[in-house]
Amino acid sequence: MTGIEVGIASVLLIVALIYTGLYITVALGLVSFIGVWIIRGDIEFPISLLSLAVADTVSDHVFATIPLFALMGLIVGQAGMGKDIYDVANRIFRHIAGGLGIATVAANAVFAAITGSSIASASVFTRIAVPEMRHFGYTARFAVGVVAGSSVLGMLIPPSAMLIIYAIVAEQSVGQMFLAGIIPGILLSVAYSVMIILMAKFAPNFIGGQGKGMADPGERLGLFGGLRKMTPIALLVLVVLGGIYGGVVTPVEAGAAGSLTALVIAVAKRSLGWAGLWKVLVETGHITSVILMLIIAASMYSRMLGVAALPTLFAEWMASLDLSFVAVMVLYVIMLILLGTIIDTASIILIIVPLFLPAVETFGGDLVWFGIVTVVGAEIGLLTPPLGLSVFAIKSVINDKSISLADIFIGTFPFAVTMLIVLIAVIAFPVLSLALI
Repeated sequence: MTGIEVGIASVLLIVALIYTGLYITVALGLVSFIGVWIIRGDIEFPISLLSLAVADTVSDHVFATIPLFALMGLIVGQAGMGKDIYDVANRIFRHIAGGLGIATVAANAVFAAITGSSIASASVFTRIAVPEMRHFGYTARFAVGVVAGSSVLGMLIPPSAMLIIYAIVAEQSVGQMFLAGIIPGILLSVAYSVMIILMAKFAPNFIGGQGKGMADPGERLGLFGGLRKMTPIALLVLVVLGGIYGGVVTPVEAGAAGSLTALVIAVAKRSLGWAGLWKVLVETGHITSVILMLIIAASMYSRMLGVAALPTLFAEWMASLDLSFVAVMVLYVIMLILLGTIIDTASIILIIVPLFLPAVETFGGDLVWFGIVTVVGAEIGLLTPPLGLSVFAIKSVINDKSISLADIFIGTFPFAVTMLIVLIAVIAFPVLSLALI
């Protein structure tokens, strides 16, 4: 087999293996190793490439952002800051039709800015927001839909693990990727809120909950209580994002400072004992090992593609089709959405970004902007069947057998459509992601 044949077959085989249930790390690493072996005909060459992939991953300090931000997010969840954010957002939006839905979007947006995890947001707000919305008459489909839909903000609003992974794959600045995610993240939050208001007006039966006189917890909160709940959160955002954008700390240092600040807040609130701290540290280790093994496998995969010369040939093939840049982006978005129905966001980034990067550079596209397009497009897959990781996270957490997976997918559909509209806007107007850089 020629290098190009091996390269194409490897991409198809990896997707097929993942779809059959094989771990993405095993699929990427195994197929890449065998692919290089077939191309070069010498087993020592793929062993050498694998050694380089491991060494590069372990030695690069950028990867330290992963365990540090994971640790910070887990401590924040343990400290109950998600509930504090929701209580304050609930008080602000409780008088608006669909107000609890908007409060959930706002709370998720803030929570995303201090955790960077969609799955964490989905898990936390399923426990907090869904029972509250159900209590005040909102439909089950809307309640779970708004939690799943707004949870994907954790992938976009910095700090975001997906932005970090893209920055590593595309060799871009993590700080610039964080800056680029701010405006699209805010835009998506606002779009969600506007959609909820419109649905409350034109499709009230889907939402429910109107005229219920909502949220007693918000009434009891008061101005002082709201400030008390938001002060630790504001402090954490200031330390992490203010430190990065103010040039005081690097993203790695910001992760360390944020973890320490979160730990101090959790101890001060007496919400984190020794047992809880040990649990957080162990879970951080699990998350870190999974992600780093994934990146090692992806590094091996990228090297295999390079040996097969597939990225260069793919870019030349795209150029030979005489497609416009718009047509290339349409094709890319379609691939993102289709892959999003079967595999997770990180896998999508690791599999197809190396293929399209040379083509985007050929057309003069900005790679930071391309990263935001990639993350937003891949996020849609978190809400679409058959995988929909946010949907499955909610189903695994929710304690209500009457709410099926189909109910959750139906509830998330308006949010997936809204996300697609925002994605089109980001593609059409690159300044939305580049204005702050």
